[in-house]
Amino acid sequence: MTDLYARHRRVLPDWLALYYDDPIEISHGEGRYVWDSAGRRYLDFFGGILTTLTAHALPEVTKAVSEQAARIIHSSTLYLNRPMVELAERVAQVSGIPDARVFFTTSGTEANDTALLLATTYRRSNTLLAMRNSYHGRSFSAIGITGNRAWSPTSLSPLQTLYVHGGVRTRGPFAHLDDRAFVDACVADLKDLLGHTRPPAALIAEPVQGVGGFTSPPDGLYAAFRQVLRDHGILWIADEVQTGWGRTGDHFWGWQAHARSGPPDIVTFAKGIGNGMSVGGVIARAEIMNCLDAQSISTFGGTQVTMAAALANLTHLLEHDLQGNARRVGGLLIERLRAVGAQLPGVREVRGRGLMIGVELVRPGTDEADPQTLAAVLEAAREGGLLIGKGGGHDTSALRITPPLSLTVAEAEEGAAILEHALRSTY
Repeated sequence: MTDLYARHRRVLPDWLALYYDDPIEISHGEGRYVWDSAGRRYLDFFGGILTTLTAHALPEVTKAVSEQAARIIHSSTLYLNRPMVELAERVAQVSGIPDARVFFTTSGTEANDTALLLATTYRRSNTLLAMRNSYHGRSFSAIGITGNRAWSPTSLSPLQTLYVHGGVRTRGPFAHLDDRAFVDACVADLKDLLGHTRPPAALIAEPVQGVGGFTSPPDGLYAAFRQVLRDHGILWIADEVQTGWGRTGDHFWGWQAHARSGPPDIVTFAKGIGNGMSVGGVIARAEIMNCLDAQSISTFGGTQVTMAAALANLTHLLEHDLQGNARRVGGLLIERLRAVGAQLPGVREVRGRGLMIGVELVRPGTDEADPQTLAAVLEAAREGGLLIGKGGGHDTSALRITPPLSLTVAEAEEGAAILEHALRSTY
């Protein structure tokens, strides 16, 4: 046990998760690589849980942070804030939401809290619809709408939450159906559920379930849900904390795979936009965002230095078409991993889109989750010089692969080779 690990254990909560039997301290990074305090280099395929969206130590971001910090770091939302206004203008422009208003927070959890406040106030209801296997943050209200038992330490909640089928395509009672029948069955389930309750305030859904193991429904499911929701006046909140900003390659926002019914009423975001800085936020059309009848502020949401970083990061992302790179390189990486998985009985599925890829592991010959082997693969990948994540629900265990969107083809092949060796050596 290292001295830092021992100190960590003495002063931090037992429930604060750490990766690896021998946890590592990441000391610095550049591009798609990071180094630990012992000087060992790793190819980073997890990006600080999807936060390093473009690259480690991206020059444009570090320059923006340095220059802004030399002027002023923070003043709160009680004063006009030029970087916040400029970023809000850009976010509203790319949001797809008409007459959009933007509120900045410090995290995805806080963004989802704010979305819940807006939806329940606007609709005068504390009933929420959420997806099974979902995750929306660690706060009291966010836990109350999280449909993943591993991340729900309490059943107490200020909200009444009803869970809907559809977030997991290849498991559950509708898994045997084709895509069209799957969507029809989920819509029928939603209609039946609404027939037994007072109209909820909103449905909150991740277009791709992040912590749940990068599962997703067929394209168009949430558009079909939207038709039903509109008949009841129910809002649609798209949790884009992990899927936004081009990570899925095919679309800038995950909800656009379900765009037949138009944009969501509310979009939440965080993680990648700050490229490691604490930036989250909510986008909603004006009538919803302005429905609060009491004053509010944010002490740390939208600070000048984080807004400058996010604005530089978004500009770099758009000017260098990193969404297109995620589509191209991510497509190659998915196919490479599928070819590997087809040869290993413990790989149930390689899924995802763009640079948001899940590799679900099972006990060979079964459909049962295999968390022990997953942990062993994680360790073997680290030993080989690759950092990846993990996730899943109560009956799934999956590797989570989310490199920075500037990943090169050579780096994708390097990471795939390390992961292949880790899988083969474990199985």
